[in-house]
Amino acid sequence: MLLFFDFKREKKVIELVIEHVNTVDECLRTAVKTVEAYLAEKKNEAKTLSHRVDRTETEADHITHSIRDALFSGAYLPRVREDIHRLVESIDRVANAAENCCDFFLNQRPEIPDALKSRFLAVANESLGTISPLKEAVFHYFQKRGPIEVTRQHAKAISASESNVDKLEWDLIKDIFTSPLDQSHKIHLKQCLNSIVEVSDRVEDAGDQFALVVLKTAV
Repeated sequence: MLLFFDFKREKKVIELVIEHVNTVDECLRTAVKTVEAYLAEKKNEAKTLSHRVDRTETEADHITHSIRDALFSGAYLPRVREDIHRLVESIDRVANAAENCCDFFLNQRPEIPDALKSRFLAVANESLGTISPLKEAVFHYFQKRGPIEVTRQHAKAISASESNVDKLEWDLIKDIFTSPLDQSHKIHLKQCLNSIVEVSDRVEDAGDQFALVVLKTAV
C-alpha cells in the first residue's frame, strides 16, 4: 500500500503524473512518425510532425511544473516528495531526448543509405517504444491496479526493452563501420543513431528512479 499524507493533494499529483506520462508517450509516438516520414523522404510531413513533437514536449514541461507545485504544497510525506519529483523530471527528460532526436534529423539531415533505412526505423521503434513498459509501470503503481509485484514486472520489462535496443544498435554500428561509406558519413550516421538510442537510455534512467519510488513507498 502507499503511505498518504494529504489525500486531496496526492490525488491531484496522481492525476498530473498520469497526464504527464500520457503526454510523453504521445511525444514519443509522434517522434517515431517523424523519423518514419524522414526515412520515407517525406521531408515536409516530417517537419510538421517534428513541430508537433516540440509542442507536446513543451506541454510535458508545463505539467512537470504543475506537479512540482503540487508536491511543494504538501502532497506526500517529505521523504517521498523529492523522489516523486525526480521521477517526473526523469520522465520529462525522455520527451526532451525525443525532441532532440527529431531535431537531429530535421536540422542535420543525415543521409541514410536505402539499405539501412529499415534498420534505423527498427531501432527508432524499439528505442522510443521503451516508454510503453514504463507507462504501464507508472499507471499500475499510481492507480493501484493490483499487487506491487505486477508493478515490478512492468519495471523489469523496461530493462528487457533496453537490452533489445542495445543489440540492434550494436549490430547496426558494426554494419555501418564495415561498409564502404566514407569515414565522415559513418560518423554522422553513428551520431544519428546516438540521438535515437538516447531516448531509451533516458527511459532506463526513469525506470531506475521509478524503482526507488516504489522501494520507499510500498510496504
